[in-house]
Amino acid sequence: MLGLLSAVTWGAGDFGGGLLSRRAPLFGVIAVTQVTGLAAALAIALARGERIPEGTDVGWSLAAGVSGVIGMSALYRGLAVGRMGVVAPTTGVIGASVPVVVGFALEGVPRPVAVAGIVTALLAVVLVTRSPGHAGDRPSGFAWALLAGSSIGLFNISIGELSSAGAFAPLVLIRLVQAVLVVLVVVAWRQPWRLDAWTLRRVLVVGLLDTAGNASFIVAAQTGALAIAAVLSSLYPVVTVVLAVALLHERITRRHVAGIALTAVAIALISVGTAGP
Repeated sequence: MLGLLSAVTWGAGDFGGGLLSRRAPLFGVIAVTQVTGLAAALAIALARGERIPEGTDVGWSLAAGVSGVIGMSALYRGLAVGRMGVVAPTTGVIGASVPVVVGFALEGVPRPVAVAGIVTALLAVVLVTRSPGHAGDRPSGFAWALLAGSSIGLFNISIGELSSAGAFAPLVLIRLVQAVLVVLVVVAWRQPWRLDAWTLRRVLVVGLLDTAGNASFIVAAQTGALAIAAVLSSLYPVVTVVLAVALLHERITRRHVAGIALTAVAIALISVGTAGP
């Protein structure tokens, strides 16, 4: 249930963040979601009595913060300018594949089930990105999905290197790094960021959804089987696509449906193939 909850909240948060980024400044949306996540993670960490990260956890938290904010910014940008039915599943499957590819380069050939997941992922990306949209429809957004997926994959690698000393205290540091980076970009490149009251209220909800997804996944992984939590939570791109079809009436062809289904299968295979001995 916690794994499914993380999928629903992550998927809904991505849909909301991408949709709001079509109407409001991207960096304003990102900044508010990160600050909201920072406040929520800090409150949970204090309630759990977690200690401040130390040693290598600090370095991996910094790496996760940098890669995470790049991934989230690219994802929201892709969802804003492209087709959600392409950007969401492509980002999800690339984000799941990158850790396996890195592990292959550093540690040798992964399990056969993970290799099968990579092959399935490649086929899924081909099907999703080659599926046509409406005539004159917005671009696919594949380039943004490629950047988002690669960065999120690096984020997952960094998160995986954290010790088990705490779950939410490192998340506080990660969110802090992300918030500071967004502010620096806004100031250095004079990017628009102000949000009106209507948008601000909705972006706060997106930030809470993202944090709820993080919290649900962390607790699910700590209290149950990691493989089950990873597989169920990795279905979040499907939630984003379903919302895009239901609310934005994005066109979905049979080939597209097959690609999205293969995306879920690929992520599931990769999750099982990389979760523990």
